[in-house]
Parts: sequence; structure tokens; C-alpha cells
Amino acid sequence: MQDAAVPYGRVMLKISGEALMGDQRFGLHPPTVERIALEVKSVHDLGTDVCMVIGGGNIFRGLRGAAQGMERTTADHMGMLGTVMNALAMQSALEMIGLTVRVLSAITMNQICEPYYRRRAVRHLDRKRVCIFAAGTGNPYFTTDTAAVLRASEMGCQAIFKGTKVDGVYDKDPELHTDAVRYDRVDYDEVLAKNLRVMDASAIALARDNRLPIVVFSLDEPGGLRTILEGGGTCTTVHEAA
Repeated sequence: MQDAAVPYGRVMLKISGEALMGDQRFGLHPPTVERIALEVKSVHDLGTDVCMVIGGGNIFRGLRGAAQGMERTTADHMGMLGTVMNALAMQSALEMIGLTVRVLSAITMNQICEPYYRRRAVRHLDRKRVCIFAAGTGNPYFTTDTAAVLRASEMGCQAIFKGTKVDGVYDKDPELHTDAVRYDRVDYDEVLAKNLRVMDASAIALARDNRLPIVVFSLDEPGGLRTILEGGGTCTTVHEAA
């Protein structure tokens, strides 16, 4: 049963593939994967349904491959396969701490995960299973940010939580500028107009059209996701204009 104090009954957690690297330059860092899994469990324990989309940049990034001369569609497909690898790693970590998990891929690969069907995914969530959506949208030229907003909309999520290295959205890069100012709240149009790089423009536009708030928070803050869900912590909410 969902805690009455928690405003979100179903959420999408979007994290980058790089978040799984830890201090490494590429690949997976098992202790980091396990730490993120514990964050997910803490939210699931509140009674909140959890969806996840994980990027693949720690393994292969399609744009980078295309920039080096690879055909873009092929490069993007390789990136999608990287997201499946990350989803399987997260599934394993979550199952080891007692959660029931399903990986649903936009590219059919029946031997290792389920094909994505909306009705099946909703049924899994209704049964309190964590759903990890892999392989992006299944189409090249679309990022995992867009995939996260699309799946969140299809699943009826009340918000997207984007875990990053910083505790919100700033007017400039806080790692490069000491005078960077963090927004508590900012609307979709301002994000697009100021190119604040919360997500790519297609993802922001889709979230705006579906009135789906995006909560940006630090994934490095222990317990941060649950704290924000409970109404505390530091974050930025991207929302509909007043």
C-alpha cells in the first residue's frame, strides 16, 4: 500500500549510463549499481511503482560513433544494445535485494528480456514489479531521455525523476562557474528558450505536451530520491507554466 504522505503513486527514474560507471572511465561499477538499486528499493518500499530507463553512454554512445564516421542508424542501434546490458545489470542488482523486476525491450530479444508491450508493462506495475525499459524507443535518432518521457506517459507516471551529478538545474554549469544559480522551479518553455540542458528538446516538448513534471536531483546524495519523494531534499522541478 502506498504511503499517504507520498504524492507520487508511480514514477519514472531516468539515469544515464555514465551514472553506473562510478569512478571508472567506462563500463559498469558493481558497487555503484548496487547503491542505486538500494535507492530504488527505498522508494519501492514506500508503495510507489517504479519505472526505469537507463542510458547506454558508459558502453557506447551513438552520436559519438556517428561523429567518428559510423553510419548513424547503426551507431544508434549499438547504443540501444548498451542500454539493454545496463538494464540487465540493474535487474540483477534489484533482484538480489528482493525486488521482482522485468526488463522490457523495444527491440525484440526474447531469450534475455521481454518485448515491450504497453498492456503487459502496466500489468507488471500493477503487480508491484519494477519495470526497466531498455533499447530506447527502438528507433534511431531518439535519445533515452525521449524514451523515458514516452514510457512515463504510456505508464501513467506522475513525474519523471532524473538523477544527475548535481542537485538540480542551474543557469550555467556549476562545475565550471562558482556563481551558477540553481532553479527551484522552472517551466518547460524557459528550459527550451535558455537551452538549460535538462533533457533534449524533443523530450522536454513531449513532457510539456503531456503535463509531466521532471524532477532533477543528485543521484550521488544517499537517500536523496526517497527524501525528495517525501517532500524534502534539494532538487529542481520542471513544470507547466503558470
